[in-house]
Amino acid sequence: MRMPSLALRLLLRRFSLLLGLYLLLRLGFYAANHTVFQEASGGQVLWAFWHGFRFDISGLLLLNLPFMVLSLVPAFGRAWQRFLRGVYLVINSIGLALNIIDTEYFKFIGRRTSNELSTIGSDVQRQAVQLLGHYWYLLIPFIGLMVLLGYLYPMPSGQATAQLAFPTTRLRRFGLGALEVALVAFGVVLGIRGGLQLKPLRTGHAFVQQPAVLGHLALNSTFTFLKSLGYQTAEHKHYFTSPADLRRALAASHLPVQLIKRGAPPDNVVVLLLESFASEYTGIENGGKGYTPFFDSLATKGLFFREHYANGRRSIEALPAALAGLPSLMEGPFITSNYQTDELHGLGELLGRQGYTTSMFHGAQNGTMGFNTFAGIAGIQRYYGLEEYPGGAGSPDYDGHWGIFDEPYLQHFNQQLSKQKEPFFSTLFTLSSHEPFTVPAKYTGRFPAGDLPIHATIGYTDHALRQFFKAASRQPWYQHTLFILLADHTSQTSRPGYQNDLGNYKTPLLLFHPGRTLPAADVHRITQQADVPATVLDYLGFNADNQLLPFGYSVFDKDNSGRAIYLSGGSYFLVHRDFVTELTVDNKVLLFPYQTHFIPAEPLPHPDPRKVQQYGDELKACVQFFVNGLADNQLYK
Repeated sequence: MRMPSLALRLLLRRFSLLLGLYLLLRLGFYAANHTVFQEASGGQVLWAFWHGFRFDISGLLLLNLPFMVLSLVPAFGRAWQRFLRGVYLVINSIGLALNIIDTEYFKFIGRRTSNELSTIGSDVQRQAVQLLGHYWYLLIPFIGLMVLLGYLYPMPSGQATAQLAFPTTRLRRFGLGALEVALVAFGVVLGIRGGLQLKPLRTGHAFVQQPAVLGHLALNSTFTFLKSLGYQTAEHKHYFTSPADLRRALAASHLPVQLIKRGAPPDNVVVLLLESFASEYTGIENGGKGYTPFFDSLATKGLFFREHYANGRRSIEALPAALAGLPSLMEGPFITSNYQTDELHGLGELLGRQGYTTSMFHGAQNGTMGFNTFAGIAGIQRYYGLEEYPGGAGSPDYDGHWGIFDEPYLQHFNQQLSKQKEPFFSTLFTLSSHEPFTVPAKYTGRFPAGDLPIHATIGYTDHALRQFFKAASRQPWYQHTLFILLADHTSQTSRPGYQNDLGNYKTPLLLFHPGRTLPAADVHRITQQADVPATVLDYLGFNADNQLLPFGYSVFDKDNSGRAIYLSGGSYFLVHRDFVTELTVDNKVLLFPYQTHFIPAEPLPHPDPRKVQQYGDELKACVQFFVNGLADNQLYK
């Protein structure tokens, strides 16, 4: 068997040297910030180190692409090899510097460096001398590692260099052949992607492990910085200069007095996020004319909130709102943004601290829309996707497009819940009512076709819910479980009354408990997806104000009438029971009269100045708190 060429052996040795140095950098990062990771066991820390190799390989390949390309040149003369070493050292000095700086910078921003250098570069230049004087000691490991890198850099032997300083037949023995070039190219692409999974490796993938804070240890600053390049950072807002004024205008509400006395057996909580299950399709909100007979009947037995709105228009925006109280107030989704490594306390984490078993289920391919990534960020202990379903994509229950049809997947969900230790908190995201709107062949013609392709699949999802609750009602956990049903967003529309900007966000919210009468609540209060965390904690009697974002309210809070916020067409909107407030791109505040799922095309010509000031300030405060909090990683400070 032919040995790998000298060029390939040198390339592998040089790359392995970098991996070894990044292991040292991770050790240094851990030592400098060990208090951040003190809740993790030794085994969990070791797993984070092992998990980190995946990010090291990806980040180093990205950084060293120029060097990799130059290494394919079949030249081994001394001058060329010294040039290669110079390129190697210069390129990797950047990565070393980023990681060493982050051992201290992490203490201020609570995450690995992203593209801060492109946004605060002028500030760094102005304070370069002061920063260097204050953090001079960081030069010691930098110089030491650079010397080590230069000293250990593998060079070809003198004999090989002499032989290959000029083109001879020996070049074929030492240079890369076509097959090796192809293998290197394939390995580089695979390494940068992080594997053969559905989506390329992202920073959020580091946070799948629990506790999620170990994601910062698994990452390296080279990877996070390079992945952030080209991403437009949110521009800071300065509507309020005083933190006190900002907080006052924000109109944030603490959790009210707990509704359930301590000592009572804790209820399970199940959140059912229904794909595209818009209010327009329900019968209970449209005079009985809809496609959801089971949901309509269930709504009469629980608390059904009739003024509920989604915080976004995409599935990927629903999870941060419903599971962490984070509305979607930026153009890109949080899950794929540079801010996904910010401090965030989701329901999985908060309830896990109270002894809950936490899980999330989605019948699509693992990695779809980053749901598994965000589940980890939200502190959810276990994610179940298509790969965990019996047979996976080879199952007869696979719809041929997205994943497992809703009916069998909800039955699978019921079986899995019965195996989980109580109390449990679990979220399921349905998928059948997503384009191309497929129903199982055996149900062809079973559900009303309506006048839109989605209508039949909404009927099918409603049927799947009926079968789920029928099966769940026979389980011992059913009678002490709070069910929360809501949609991720709206979809196709045929009812003119919903065809406006507010109607585009109108979705249902239902709280149902089969074994207990729920506390009284105003079902006509304004509610939103971001209210779910506060509602769950309030209902269970857990106080977590210092780790609860101020955008949402508990639906049981009688001290306010609720609100909803969203971003649409570049404008921010705030929904109250009397007015809808718009903050335009040029910072104008407009007021519209509120009607359920309807906003007129034109604002009020002469609105009450006091309301303009009150709601305008509240909306500006929400926007400033959100944007600046994410940009500075200070949502909880």
